[in-house]
Amino acid sequence: MAIPRQLPNAITIIRILCAPVFLWMLLADGGADGPLRWWAAALFIVAIGTDGIDGWIARRNNIVTDLGKLLDPIADKVLTGFAFIGLSILGELPWWVTIIVLVREIGITVYRFLVVSDHVLAAAWMGKLKTLAQGVALSLALLPLWTLVGEWIWWVNGVTMTIAVILTITSGIDVVVSEVRAARAQRGRSAS
Repeated sequence: MAIPRQLPNAITIIRILCAPVFLWMLLADGGADGPLRWWAAALFIVAIGTDGIDGWIARRNNIVTDLGKLLDPIADKVLTGFAFIGLSILGELPWWVTIIVLVREIGITVYRFLVVSDHVLAAAWMGKLKTLAQGVALSLALLPLWTLVGEWIWWVNGVTMTIAVILTITSGIDVVVSEVRAARAQRGRSAS
């Protein structure tokens, strides 16, 4: 059975559309630990889980597109950005963490659009690791596990969030360094 060429991009677009629904569910009851919080966390986990699925389908069926390379990291940033903002609105995550993450994510996204006519800046392995770390950290922070296992889970959440923030910063630096090196190499080839 042939996979429709648009399927991976459709999954990516659905992930983007899930973001505002997720944020509404998270904030609708003021962050209470009730059913909406659990549903919001479940929607986030399912949506962030599609990140690997759309890429796997595209690579496996040889239907990778430039649009997909551009949209996929943007979808991740929209979903995780909404989660960081929602947790900060609820007072469960310091705003400085959210600001650091958003500055990196928005900066890289703007840069992607600036260079798209020259080349598509696809996600590098460190960026994928960063997205995985953010997905795990945010999933743990969104799930009200403290109601089931106790307050010690806040420590685990703190450790996973710290790892995610460190990877967010280092992956941003990696993108900048890689692009500077590529630009220098390009100028060197043009000069010779």
